[in-house]
Amino acid sequence: MGISVDFFEAIMLPFKWLVSTVMVGFHDGLGALGMPAAGGWTWTLSIIGLVLVIRAALIPVFLKQVNAQRRMRRLQPDLKRLQDKYRGKTDQLSRQAMAQEQMALYKEHGTNPFSACLPLLIQAPFFLALFQVLSGISSAAGQGKGIGALSHEQVVQFDRSSIFGVPLSASLLHGGGGDALAVGVLAIVMILAMTAAQFLTQRLIMTRYASVEAMAGPAVIQQKMILYVLPLIFGAGGILFPIGVLIYWTVSNLWTLAQQFVVRDRAAGRGQGP
Repeated sequence: MGISVDFFEAIMLPFKWLVSTVMVGFHDGLGALGMPAAGGWTWTLSIIGLVLVIRAALIPVFLKQVNAQRRMRRLQPDLKRLQDKYRGKTDQLSRQAMAQEQMALYKEHGTNPFSACLPLLIQAPFFLALFQVLSGISSAAGQGKGIGALSHEQVVQFDRSSIFGVPLSASLLHGGGGDALAVGVLAIVMILAMTAAQFLTQRLIMTRYASVEAMAGPAVIQQKMILYVLPLIFGAGGILFPIGVLIYWTVSNLWTLAQQFVVRDRAAGRGQGP
């Protein structure tokens, strides 16, 4: 168990340093502009800056995802015919043959049914790193330590910073100082905002599959699972997330939602589906 924990920590260490370095860079820049170093809004804008850097870097991945979704949409009639071909055949050989033919279709069209999950998977280590950094703030402040690129002084500043009377290191489940009601209200509002943005994003993606064949395809079945399951997962997990992490994930989900609107509007302007 110790080996696995140490291995995980070794993997996460570069991400923790990268996340904290970006935050410190924005924090110092905002401080140079006159914002208070220990101010809650200074650190909040630093977290938002982290989101902007990560999501801007992921724009090429997002564009590849959109193209993969277009190819997946064009693939749906072929997949529907394949499903009809093997309908009612439940023996192992038939299932294996169907799976092989599906993979051949995906390869031929240069796509796969999991392309929609790629940006989320790439973000995962950065999200976990931010969660580890912010969850360890209070402990590091008490022990006289820094975390990643955050010096001990900056750790103490972050631990004491708050917005609307709510410490950025507080969470709905574990508290963390501040007024319990204020922590609860802000956490719940942000959990609802991030889950709503995620739900609306998936709904926009699903509306691209307009044909009957497409709506019966595996790609849409996958999107339906994401539509309902992911908001539930993040909504439930939100009670554990520090307010700073909720800020990150809410802004990130709003960015994703805005991207989907941009893609839809550009496609509509060209007179074709996205």
